[in-house]
Amino acid sequence: MRPDTPAETVDHTAEAARLERTAGLYPEDSEALLLRAAAHLELAGDRPTATALYDRLLSSTDGLENPHLVRALKASNLWEYGHEAEARAIIEGVRVASPRDPAPWVIVAEALESHDELEAAHDTFTDAVRLLLTDVPQPPQPTHPLLFGRHRVRRMLGKSHDEWDALADTVHSLPITLDELHDPKRVWSLGSENPAELEAEITRLRAELGAYREALSRPFPVAILHWPATELSELLEAYPTLASEYPSHDTHLATIESALRELSSSGTPNLGIVTGTVPSYEAFAASEGSSPGDATLLPQYATTLAARGRAVAWPPQQGAACWCGSGQTYGECHGSTV
Repeated sequence: MRPDTPAETVDHTAEAARLERTAGLYPEDSEALLLRAAAHLELAGDRPTATALYDRLLSSTDGLENPHLVRALKASNLWEYGHEAEARAIIEGVRVASPRDPAPWVIVAEALESHDELEAAHDTFTDAVRLLLTDVPQPPQPTHPLLFGRHRVRRMLGKSHDEWDALADTVHSLPITLDELHDPKRVWSLGSENPAELEAEITRLRAELGAYREALSRPFPVAILHWPATELSELLEAYPTLASEYPSHDTHLATIESALRELSSSGTPNLGIVTGTVPSYEAFAASEGSSPGDATLLPQYATTLAARGRAVAWPPQQGAACWCGSGQTYGECHGSTV
């Protein structure tokens, strides 16, 4: 689906089928593509087929980049068409696994919230923010929905503000405060006959819609291409003309970190790293009708990988492994001088 395609004109079943075909052409991207296909099937109301896609991913012998995300999405989908017991069991499994990625936490917490399990949703959001944001000076953007969701549920439960709610307020950027957006009484204003009350609620809803649109239309990350040592050796052996781009693997890694820090200091948002492989790069070059030895293809290849959802956010979260694959944490490795 093109980014400018109106949502109401989308044939979700056809789009899911197209994404499944694309996944067959690009097996290295099949996880991201099949997750998008499952989302379209859910929007089409075909939840059993979406579950079958999640099961297909979970049974894959190749291993998944984010199995907790797939399980969370499966649980949320199952609950929507009557499989509550199985959904609850999967949600509990995700919570026990304590993933370092915020996305699975958001999905399972919102699934609980949407089914009026507010205390369980609150506990899930709280477990997530404690795990991912304790001693983190500035919450990364992907963790913001955890803070906002927790704030929203606490307002519905009538709980008083705490330090995490205060942190949510600091990262909230809309003109309407979180307390207003999450006010449980707002639902009653929609039934009011007072024009002033209705106008105020419409203003609030527009602000929320703007936030959702901003999140959905966020551009692909400004992605820097990373070659693991073995892949870079294979690349340069096959295409020696690229040696001027990559004098050594250590230099390559240092250049990536330096470029990302420079972009960050200049105010560029949404930075990421994509990891290349020689077969994938050769396939991309063939699709462009060019030689893999053409260095001008490298940034285009990076952009294509990012567009397929292959980018990993930079900088990594506190305590997370370094992007270079050294096995050390980012703070011990390339982030040691941040």
